[in-house]
Parts: sequence; C-alpha cells; structure tokens
Amino acid sequence: MAVQSKRTTIYLDPHLHKALRLKAIAVSRSVSELVNDAIKEALSEDAGDITAFEVRDREPLISYEEMVKRLKRDGRI
Repeated sequence: MAVQSKRTTIYLDPHLHKALRLKAIAVSRSVSELVNDAIKEALSEDAGDITAFEVRDREPLISYEEMVKRLKRDGRI
C-alpha cells in the first residue's frame, strides 16, 4: 500500500532554497524527498537523545561545586 503524502507550505531562506534545489538536481531526487529525509533524521536524533536522557535520569545528581572539586582532584583543571 502506498503512503499518502500531506501537502504543506514552508518558508525557506532564499539561499537555503537554492542550495536545496541544486542538491536535489545533483542527487536526482526531489526537494520533498530531501526535506522528508532531513526531518526523519532530525526526529530520529531527538528520539535517541530522549532515550539517553531517560537512561541518565537514574544517575545521581551532583552539584556544580562538587564537579569542580572532582575535576581539580583528577588534575583536569
């Protein structure tokens, strides 16, 4: 079954639009395909970040002062 596309209007900086059109021509793909791929990649990165935050949420918190003390103790600053 084919995925139905939704139409939308976006406003791009003229220089970005020109670069996007040129890239679309260079890679033989449509501007829509490039925009869809960029959005999917950005959302995928966000999902990865959310997962990492959830995992790190279980870590104990330390204060800024404690972190500075640790860095000094370890010779990093």
